[in-house]
Amino acid sequence: MRNMLMGAIALGGIAAASLAGAAEVNLRYAHFMGAQSWQQQKIFQDWADAVSAESNGDIAVTVYPAQTLGKAPAGYDNAKNGIADIAWTVQGYTANRFPLSQIVELPGLFKTGAVGSCAFQKLYDSGALDEEYKDTHVLFVHTHSPGHLHTNGVEVKTLEDLKGLKIRRPTTVVGNLLTELGAEPVGMPAPATYEAMQRGTIDGYMLPWESVKSFRVFEVTQHHTEFGFYALAFVSTMNKAKYESLTPEEKKVIDDNSGMKWAVTAGTGYDEADKEGLALAKETGTFTTIDGAERAKWEAAAQRATDSYIEELEAEGLPGRATYDAVKGYVSECETELN
Repeated sequence: MRNMLMGAIALGGIAAASLAGAAEVNLRYAHFMGAQSWQQQKIFQDWADAVSAESNGDIAVTVYPAQTLGKAPAGYDNAKNGIADIAWTVQGYTANRFPLSQIVELPGLFKTGAVGSCAFQKLYDSGALDEEYKDTHVLFVHTHSPGHLHTNGVEVKTLEDLKGLKIRRPTTVVGNLLTELGAEPVGMPAPATYEAMQRGTIDGYMLPWESVKSFRVFEVTQHHTEFGFYALAFVSTMNKAKYESLTPEEKKVIDDNSGMKWAVTAGTGYDEADKEGLALAKETGTFTTIDGAERAKWEAAAQRATDSYIEELEAEGLPGRATYDAVKGYVSECETELN
């Protein structure tokens, strides 16, 4: 099966390369999701098709899924250095590089990927994050829907249940939250989660419902705890020199396929995919929702982690509080605009 899949990817690459040969500009778009994932079609291939159509075939885009053009943690640098022309990655995979962007990861800010993505894009469009992305040309930013806790061995219903468990955390911001909750955070990118669970090197992980299905980790997971711990920040960004080499007409096509439309498309995709992931989790494992008095304890711990992160930013001379307040304001705007 693996050989068949790799063969299909190779054939697709050959076909794309053949089509690209007739184009004026050839762009390589790298991401770490699987070739059969919904992201491959609804985010990356749809974007590639839109750019090709709107440029009348002058711009061809070949999509490279599943880390075939660089590992997930290196995504931003791969775009910066031209290993890929465009890369989609998680900002938090490179710790401390996007501190203001990662404010959107803090718990309780929004309830859907669409709203989170809209708010994040508004924050980027405001210019508040220009310094963080100065080395590349950003196409759009977005979030996924809130992530939850998934474990083996221990069914987590209280904070006491969580104490001492080794939990995969996607970023240091989420790791700080886990520490506040009493767990032991273990850093790793999402594609490594399945093997770590299978080997028992971690007791659980943080992922949204969509990713439980996308990375097939439901196969190695017994228990699911719904709380809404965090949401990841993502960026789709382009090599700056490559963008600057385009003609004004070509730049317009790229610009027309940047910003809010694609941010919300990505966020909405996560919300829709969550439905299947949640149903699958309920079918294959136990399901717990943290509410009532117990939820108040978790929310208090989450607030301590939020306050601590904002204080760290302020201590470094960054506008942590102002940015956090701005995000909350954008969330309110987006909730109105998207309803």
